Amino acid sequence: MEEKTNPADSNEVNVVDLLIVLAKRKRLIAYFTGGAALLVAVISFIMPPVYMAETKILPPQQSSSMASQLQMIGQVGAAIGLPAASLGIKNTNDLYVGLLKCRPVLDRIVDRFELMKVYHDKYRQDARRDLLKKLTVNDDKKSGIISVGVEDRDPKRSADMTNAFIDELKNINKGLSVSEAAQRRLFFEEQLKDSKESLAKAEEAMKGFQEKTGAVKMDAQAFVAIEGISRLRAQIAAKEVQVRVMRTYATSQNPDIQRAEEELRGMREQLGRLESSGGGYNPIVPTGAIPAVGTEYMRLVRDLKFNETLYELLLKQFEAAKLDEARDATVVQVIEQAVPPEKKIKPKRALLIAIAAVTGFFISILAVFFLEYREKASLDAENKKRFDTLKEYMSFRSK
Repeated sequence: MEEKTNPADSNEVNVVDLLIVLAKRKRLIAYFTGGAALLVAVISFIMPPVYMAETKILPPQQSSSMASQLQMIGQVGAAIGLPAASLGIKNTNDLYVGLLKCRPVLDRIVDRFELMKVYHDKYRQDARRDLLKKLTVNDDKKSGIISVGVEDRDPKRSADMTNAFIDELKNINKGLSVSEAAQRRLFFEEQLKDSKESLAKAEEAMKGFQEKTGAVKMDAQAFVAIEGISRLRAQIAAKEVQVRVMRTYATSQNPDIQRAEEELRGMREQLGRLESSGGGYNPIVPTGAIPAVGTEYMRLVRDLKFNETLYELLLKQFEAAKLDEARDATVVQVIEQAVPPEKKIKPKRALLIAIAAVTGFFISILAVFFLEYREKASLDAENKKRFDTLKEYMSFRSK
């Protein structure tokens, strides 16, 4: 009667065979594992220690407007490669992390500490790349604090380089002038200059007309109507300037822009009703009923009133932007100044030795099984012949 083989017994025998192979060459495993750990330990003691000083900063928060951050992205996007958000909203910390890694900041650090000599680099871009590898920037999303550290073999130089990164960040941030208030102030400054020139021309035109024709007495109703139309036109022009400024730092989906555009449309409709000579609300006398000289005089008065009102409105906006700019200073606050570290961060000898020991152990096991297979295969005449043929072909002397 044929005896059945228990699969469990077969597996148990196989496991025992494996343990026998390992026990047979236990010294090889021990020597290989210990040798690998000893070799890495010697290398780790030879390796120079690496230190990293750390500083913590608090960037300016989004106090003015989230849209101003989109303006910053547009100006420094080429340097740091950050995408703009679809709604004009961007985390301030991400922008300052990008600024710390941009080329102008890295180049200034390279020149300041002569890192091309320190890193033994022939080209500036290689020194910049090596510096970027040693730079560590961590952004804590919960607290909003950014930690900056630079690795170096000299603990003092590590601290000096870390603090230098913050100094250069402040300098480049100050030079960019990226706040919303600064953008509005520059825009209104240009518009105010043009409005002042237009006002001067309107005054000269009125003066020339009066010198040429003499004083013209205007109807009080017409004068009030012209003054009202001129003021409304000036308000429309000022609102158009405001909308153009808002479009420089926000998209058309922004609620503030939509509200301003809706107000602008309402003001234009009101102006159309005032200037219309028939139908609807029309409190003025039709201009066609006024004599030609008076009509010309009223046209000049209207232009003069318009430019005066526009200049006053732009001047108020300009002064408000200047005050906002002074109040909205983007200051990077240093929470912890970097100091020379006392402990090294590299090499981590215990971790390296442990990894080397584990790696050596597994490699030795593979080597043990390979040697066992080769030993058993060499006892077989056919396999021995195959090994001899393989050696012959692998030999450089073989033809």
